[in-house]
Amino acid sequence: MGSYSDSTSDLDEELPVFDFLSQVSRSHAEKPGPGDAEGAAQLTAVKGSVGKRPADVMMISSDSDDGAPYVPLAQRLKQKRDNVITASSAVANGKYAEPRLMSNLSSFRQVRTASDGSEDSAALPPKPLSCTETSPAKRKPAKRSAEEMQASREEALRRRQAREGQQKDKGALRQEQERQKAERRALAEAAKALRPEECIKRMVVAVDPALLQLEGGGTLLASVQALGCSCTIEKQPLPRSISWMRRTPCAQTEYGVCKPEAHVVMQMTVDDFIALIHSYIQEERQGRSDSGPSLSSWVQEQQRRHPDKILSLVVIDLEKYFRSNKSQSQKRFREAVAGEEQGGGKAKKKRRKNGAAEVLPEVSRVELEEAVVHLQLHTGVSVHFLSTWKDFADHIAMTTKAVAEAPFKRERDETGFSFCLESEWAGGQKSDKAGKGLLQVWKRQIQQLNRVSPDMASAILAAYPSPRLLQKAYDLYKSDREKIALLSDLLIRRGEGVTSTTRRVGPELSKRLFLLMNSRDPEQTLDATV
Repeated sequence: MGSYSDSTSDLDEELPVFDFLSQVSRSHAEKPGPGDAEGAAQLTAVKGSVGKRPADVMMISSDSDDGAPYVPLAQRLKQKRDNVITASSAVANGKYAEPRLMSNLSSFRQVRTASDGSEDSAALPPKPLSCTETSPAKRKPAKRSAEEMQASREEALRRRQAREGQQKDKGALRQEQERQKAERRALAEAAKALRPEECIKRMVVAVDPALLQLEGGGTLLASVQALGCSCTIEKQPLPRSISWMRRTPCAQTEYGVCKPEAHVVMQMTVDDFIALIHSYIQEERQGRSDSGPSLSSWVQEQQRRHPDKILSLVVIDLEKYFRSNKSQSQKRFREAVAGEEQGGGKAKKKRRKNGAAEVLPEVSRVELEEAVVHLQLHTGVSVHFLSTWKDFADHIAMTTKAVAEAPFKRERDETGFSFCLESEWAGGQKSDKAGKGLLQVWKRQIQQLNRVSPDMASAILAAYPSPRLLQKAYDLYKSDREKIALLSDLLIRRGEGVTSTTRRVGPELSKRLFLLMNSRDPEQTLDATV
């Protein structure tokens, strides 16, 4: 009985409370053991057996007399509590949770069986769920069939192809947008290049190197560069010629594409030009064609070789040739009068030895003009006669401006109306909402008629400042003859002061104004008889 008191004194200490132990205590309270001391010893053993395997269970009773050192019950329960906490943390980590829990339950059943000889199933705690039952996300997936795997591969392939197709479509759309943007930029640059202030900057003047070897080559280059256009020196198909190229904007290249123009200006020497005209005279008057090509035949041959070119010729200092011929003819006349024919023959031979200019054939001004007119009628090629190389450089500069502005002028003529002339005397006139400018509008309407000068329009405007006043004046007369003659006697004044003159408007203009204001036939011409 002494041992029982010791154990009861130990039981009075404050012990930790566990859930499954509370169930065991309730079961024991309902079904007590043979004795209170023995039940307390068994309860202590059960509490210490939790968390150990069945082989490690140690039965403690009040009658044990072995020589093991005594350990207080509170300390032993604290050690067992630490083991239980360690086991619960292992359950939380998913490692050896279920085996340890089952071992504890097995130990608990063995203790109950040894103590009272029967296992109380009602006192056992509920069986815990396994990890596979509590966490379905960690369940091992079932094996898929070959058909499902093949369908999954096909679906993945289809999705990848769809993504690649979308990427390709986006890339093609982006390229198309870039192309359209480049085309719009090129069109804007092309429209800008047609402006008169911009077109000259895009011109390239190609000069033949043979021209630079002459005395006016430097003047020509300076005149071209002063325009602001580019200049290139390259051999041309026609000797001593100048051609033009235009840089057009292009989306692929930064500087654009150079397109050649059709106009070509060729400089001819006086010797070659006179020789061609002399051959033409021999062919036309004497029917001889063995003397060489004439001016027209030579130009036609050049046109046949270069059908896409518009040729024009320039001859510099032709007057020097005529002055030389005039002085020679006067000298021969003086020699003939003085009776020095023999000396004149010797002098003639001597002159032919001095230079080639003395042996040029004689061509009169009339013959030259005849050959030039024949050339223009049959080939359409014009010839310009200039005095100095400075004039030639100015002519090239003027031609460069004309070639540069030609597209702008063609577009302007195509978009304009044939009956609305853009000039100072028949152009448009602006007016505001207050009526300012309507008087000039009425004057311009009168000036649009054929053969109506500003003085004639001013005379009509002074008598009838508006179309409504003129219509009221027509309504005062009953017959058409009187209406037609209404404006005939209006005076037109020209000039000022003592030099001023006057004349009448006349019946013709009066009749046209009457038809303009009163005719109901839209197809009737203003010059028709009434």
